[in-house]
Amino acid sequence: MVCRSHFRRVSPRNVPSSSVMTAVVLLTCFVALLGARQAAAAVKAHEKKHDVKKEVEALEEQWRVAQLAGDVATMDKMLADDFIGISMSGQVNTKAQQLERISTRKLVVTKIELSDMKVKLVGSVAIVTSQADVEGTSEDGSVKGTYRYTRIYQRLPNGQWKITSFEATRIRPRKNDAEKTSGRSGVPRDPAAAMSHEPRFG
Repeated sequence: MVCRSHFRRVSPRNVPSSSVMTAVVLLTCFVALLGARQAAAAVKAHEKKHDVKKEVEALEEQWRVAQLAGDVATMDKMLADDFIGISMSGQVNTKAQQLERISTRKLVVTKIELSDMKVKLVGSVAIVTSQADVEGTSEDGSVKGTYRYTRIYQRLPNGQWKITSFEATRIRPRKNDAEKTSGRSGVPRDPAAAMSHEPRFG
């Protein structure tokens, strides 16, 4: 006959209080450690994102300097083979066409001052928006003016960034400024004539 006293049911009051406290302390430490690791991972991810944005901003400066210098070799390395550029007049340029415009001096930029630059990261793509004060000439005449542009970079598997797309839009001068420029205060310019002489920046 088996003695039932050897199989007493263990109830909470039979468990030593020191064991309960130890378990609580271990659980608390585990939760704290997990939270610390998650916080550290979040900080690391934020720092990495910040570093990538700085890298893209540096590429923007590299492109600006190359465009001012007419440095076709550098621009060739930075543009993706399937690059498409859209000027403010709607002109579409491939990589070959864009480089040809620079090498033959159809597009000559003498001033580019950037401001209000923002970089948005979406996976392996970086979308750059900025404002540019530009001076120079293109096939259609002067490109002097203030523009808003979007440039898109794609990061290749080897970590290199390539420019895949570009589009620019001129910021229209205020009405009073336009009237002063035209010399015909109160008389609006012909929209059709204005569109036909849009410069092709970018």
